[in-house]
Amino acid sequence: MKRMVAIYARVSTEHEAQLSALDNQIQYYDGIIKQHPNWILYDRYIDEGITGTSTKKRKNFIRMLEDAKEGKFDLIVTREVSRFARNTVDALQETRKLKKIGVEVYFTEDNIWTFNDEDGELKLTIMATLAQNESKKTSQRVKAGQMISFQNGVFYGTGNILGYDKVGKDLIINEEQAEIVRFIYSEYLNGKGTVSIADELTRREAKTSTGLTNWNPAYISRVLRNPFYSGTIVYRKSYIPDYLEQKPKMNYGEVEQVIVKGKHEPLVSKEDFKKVQQIMDSHSKPIKIGRRQANGVAKNIWSKKLICECGSNFNRKVYHRNKNSTTFCYVCYNRKTHPKNRYQNSDYKLCEVKEVQEWKLQYMVEAIFRNLTQNIGNRKELYDRLMKGVKIDEHPEKKIKQRIDKLTQLVEKETLKLDKLIDNYIDQTIDLTMYDIFQKKLSSRIEKYKIEINELEKKYESIEPLDVRIEKAKMSIRKLLDINYSGVDEKIIEEFIEKIIVHKDYFEWKLNFTNDTIKLEISGKSKLDCFLIEHNN
Repeated sequence: MKRMVAIYARVSTEHEAQLSALDNQIQYYDGIIKQHPNWILYDRYIDEGITGTSTKKRKNFIRMLEDAKEGKFDLIVTREVSRFARNTVDALQETRKLKKIGVEVYFTEDNIWTFNDEDGELKLTIMATLAQNESKKTSQRVKAGQMISFQNGVFYGTGNILGYDKVGKDLIINEEQAEIVRFIYSEYLNGKGTVSIADELTRREAKTSTGLTNWNPAYISRVLRNPFYSGTIVYRKSYIPDYLEQKPKMNYGEVEQVIVKGKHEPLVSKEDFKKVQQIMDSHSKPIKIGRRQANGVAKNIWSKKLICECGSNFNRKVYHRNKNSTTFCYVCYNRKTHPKNRYQNSDYKLCEVKEVQEWKLQYMVEAIFRNLTQNIGNRKELYDRLMKGVKIDEHPEKKIKQRIDKLTQLVEKETLKLDKLIDNYIDQTIDLTMYDIFQKKLSSRIEKYKIEINELEKKYESIEPLDVRIEKAKMSIRKLLDINYSGVDEKIIEEFIEKIIVHKDYFEWKLNFTNDTIKLEISGKSKLDCFLIEHNN
């Protein structure tokens, strides 16, 4: 009986010897076909340089299966089960599917015929299991070899990293690019955001590591988050959860990362890198271990500080623009999204606070700080008063440690509950629906506790010595007393103004250090004709 035959071969690398080499495999199969005069070769399906752990990655394997469904051949000849699939499930599933559509598979080295042998499937299962175990051992050997490389600080990747050139196996500083990296860190530490830094580099036509001149905030963030620039290499940023699938996944704490000192020369100090991470972390919140979400921090200082009496935040918008200048004002978000003409007939309580012009805020803040520092004779008294208002916890680490211990106990408690839940499900005390409900609740709590522990541990590590914190407070106060009244610097506002509550008729300024509240009313159309009225508390 004539049989239409398909050949399937797979070579993992270009350097496999003897029968594993592509030319040798073709010659091998041609010899087998010659031994069977009733066999007619339809096509050869060969996958080169591809892992055998999963059929999903093999294009020609998939093409062969499609042709089989169309009845183009009735026999597949392949050398051994490990070449057909190193995954037991794949091997059995595919041969069963082929059997249903009348296509037999002949494994020449294992002498398995999927149609004729009564024990063909049993043999196939055994051989596929052995092949799968060999893949697992190979994966473990590769990981062991990687660990040695990690410990030796071997750099993985193409070397396409801003600030460095790869020369052989080493990374050498590219001075032109290194200046860009230092500029990014310096600007960020000086208060610039990722958007303004990206805009400035684009304006300068500076080049990225790939030679582009168009910079974006995400690229800047990656540079700022990369510990490589401080001399540290972090391995296992991604990992492969299933050696059969070989599909990489971002590592958010599922697998322990390996952190070592690199052999390359750093571009920024560890201290500056740590400060940058603290600033970036303050602009985001943890949502899962290893993952953070932006807080939506206001870009403008007044948007950060202004709060409406209705509880809403303020948005900045253009108040007036001409050829020479642009002025701004701030609008209550609640009032903006609930205009009177749309909600006047509803029960919704509308906000009555009008827009706030920016010059009024600038005028008031100058008056407040001028008043605080104008009396030279009382500067020492003011200094002492401000120092008393500074609350410095002498032992913040104790509270943090207590909270970590408490959370750790809660994690252990919830984990025990989860173990008991699993036992109850195995014993069929509860059904699958109940198990899923409680499992999700317990897992959610455990995740929440672990996130908080992770954040507290970071906070614990970043605590500065008491004398350093006291000196910083003194420096901040001296900076306040030496202020230049041509305008109040945003850093001063950031540091000393807690918030500004905007009422319908006045502004309530809450100061950080004096714990004072100053209530001011301002009238006038500009700085030239305005005046202030202070309300008694």
